[in-house]
Amino acid sequence: GEVCNMINEKYNEFLPSMQSAEDLVLQVDELTNNIDLLKALIENEVQRDLNIAVAEFTELKQQLERDTLVLSVLKKLQEFDIAVKEYNTALLEKKYVTAAQQLEKARSNLKTLESRKGFELKILKALGKELTVQTQNMLYHLGEEWQKLAVWKFPPSKESSSLEFVVHSELHLRTVLLKEGDIAGPPVADVLQAFAILGELHNKLKNFGQLLLKYILKPLILYPSLQPFTEEQSNVFILRFKSEKPSLDHSCPIEVFDKIKLIFEVLYKYLLNVPLEQPAEDKKELTELLGDMIWEDLSDCLIQNCLVNSIPTNSSKLEQYIEVIKSTEVFEKALKDMRFLKGDTTELLKYARNINSHFANKKCQDVIVAARNLMTSEIHNTVKITPDSGVALPKLSEPRAGHHLETQKPSNLVRNDVVNLENETKLSQYTFSLPTCRISSSVEKLMELAYQTLLEATTSTEQCSIQLFYSVRNIFQLFCDVVPTYHKENLQKLPQLAAIHHNNCMYIAHHLLTLGHQFRYHLNNILCDGVATFVDMVPGFRRLGTECFLAQMRVQKGEILERLSSARNFSNMDDEENYCAAKKAIRQVLHQLKRLGKVWQDVLPVYVYCKAMGTLLNTALSEIVTRIAALEDISAKDADRLYSLCRTMVEEGPQVFTPLPEDDKNKKYQEEVPVYVPKWMMFKELMIILQANLQEIVDQWADGKGPLAAEFSAAEVKSLIRALFQNTERRAAALTKIK
Repeated sequence: GEVCNMINEKYNEFLPSMQSAEDLVLQVDELTNNIDLLKALIENEVQRDLNIAVAEFTELKQQLERDTLVLSVLKKLQEFDIAVKEYNTALLEKKYVTAAQQLEKARSNLKTLESRKGFELKILKALGKELTVQTQNMLYHLGEEWQKLAVWKFPPSKESSSLEFVVHSELHLRTVLLKEGDIAGPPVADVLQAFAILGELHNKLKNFGQLLLKYILKPLILYPSLQPFTEEQSNVFILRFKSEKPSLDHSCPIEVFDKIKLIFEVLYKYLLNVPLEQPAEDKKELTELLGDMIWEDLSDCLIQNCLVNSIPTNSSKLEQYIEVIKSTEVFEKALKDMRFLKGDTTELLKYARNINSHFANKKCQDVIVAARNLMTSEIHNTVKITPDSGVALPKLSEPRAGHHLETQKPSNLVRNDVVNLENETKLSQYTFSLPTCRISSSVEKLMELAYQTLLEATTSTEQCSIQLFYSVRNIFQLFCDVVPTYHKENLQKLPQLAAIHHNNCMYIAHHLLTLGHQFRYHLNNILCDGVATFVDMVPGFRRLGTECFLAQMRVQKGEILERLSSARNFSNMDDEENYCAAKKAIRQVLHQLKRLGKVWQDVLPVYVYCKAMGTLLNTALSEIVTRIAALEDISAKDADRLYSLCRTMVEEGPQVFTPLPEDDKNKKYQEEVPVYVPKWMMFKELMIILQANLQEIVDQWADGKGPLAAEFSAAEVKSLIRALFQNTERRAAALTKIK
């Protein structure tokens, strides 16, 4: 019974919890259904509404951006319009600075509009045009005002740089505003400031500066008689000129500086001393801007046409030059105070202070001018020099006093050494002599000029002596620069001139070896210690002569090869036409060599002559050998004709060697041709092959020890045998012996 009770109890407890669990299951099912419904609802309707909303939002946002852009464009257009209107008002009232600022404002608005991508408005082009027109209009008005501020009055005459013209020219500067009743003109500052805003100030000042240089400043330097004078009226300041008889031919620097200072003072006081607000990168005052534009020209003109002429010609007047240096300093300080010049010492003052060197320069310049004239004169006027001819050497006095015993001692040593040397090994008297040849007479004179200038250096002050010594070095430096350039075409075209130039360079190099040494104990202490030398220039001169002559040799070689190229490769000589072409080519080459032999005759030193002619003849022979050795088939008739062509070269080739005008003396050199023509023997061997039979060729080869083997390789000989002889057993046997 108890068990039943327990079960009942448990069951009673279980039932309600079972019940609530079932309820829960029902609730969950219901919830799941609800969720599914909601999910379907979201997927079908809400999502669609959301997409529509996002699309609408994006469209509105783009609309807003477009409207904002349009609004900003309209705003810029409005600003442009306002700026142009305000510019017009200001221009009418002659408020030039305001007008210029408004124009620039309009310009920057337009720039902004033009930079917008996707907004290529047609109106912008029209606005741009309008702006250009208004800018030109404003510049025109400003130009008119500027012309009233500084008025140039010129005479009707044409010759604008003459003294007469300048005397009748005037410059009027407006000083104050007009009388009460009139409309007052704008002050200078406004006009210039407006120019600055529009970026035109530079041009205006530049034009003014050019007029100033041309009609006032330069004439004051060039015409000593010209005097400026000024006149002040109620509202204008006038600058005029008169001409008075000058005391000197050349302007005296002290007077010129005073006149020019006066002009700058007038400009400073009445025109340019106005403060300007300029763009940040260009913070310069007006005076400094103008100074920058004209100072270099003015300073050059003062140096060239005033200071140069005031350099004394003899040392006694050097003392008085102090006055000129002082007045240059005063002049420069005045221009700096008015801010036409900046802080550093100018070229002008440096030039004036450097008078001692200018004094020497003047002397040196004469030397260089003389040298240059010699260098640009004709090369082909020649003189003959022989081993015995030297430059007519000036007689040097004893070494100068003041070089005490110490400096003379080394010279004794040197001389003793020379004596000892003579006792041990005698040098030929011609060791340092030149071979006989022709040089330009101008070069002989140039050498004399160098010797005379060094002689002058031995009697000058230290500074001058050093400069004269260096100006002689400059002569030779100049030669290397001037002659090859100035005579370039002739040196390339005319073989004779190339030869003379070659000799000129060798002649100079020869003298440079000893030039410094001869004057060594007569020059100043500084130059005495072995510095006074020209030896370092010797290789340069030798190179200069050699290069020019070698270039000419290359031209001649080119012509020889060009002529031989028309010989149809020397093939098929049994064809008449080919044979004629080859004969003609050989004739032309010999003719060219003969002509060269004539133009170089008596010009080049014999050794150089023979070497040059030998090289050219060698070029011709070498080319002929190469062409013939390359032939693949040579008939008997071909061989005979080739032989006769070669014989012409061998017979007439040596005759082109005519180094001396006396014919009987040339025989010796014609017999020595093999010495100067490396391929001579090879050429002769080729002729032998052209005439020989197989056995004779084999004999000439002599197992690689014969004369043929000395000139040709086995491969070349075999190739010639194959070309000359039919393919027979005898030929095969001969070929095996060539190895």
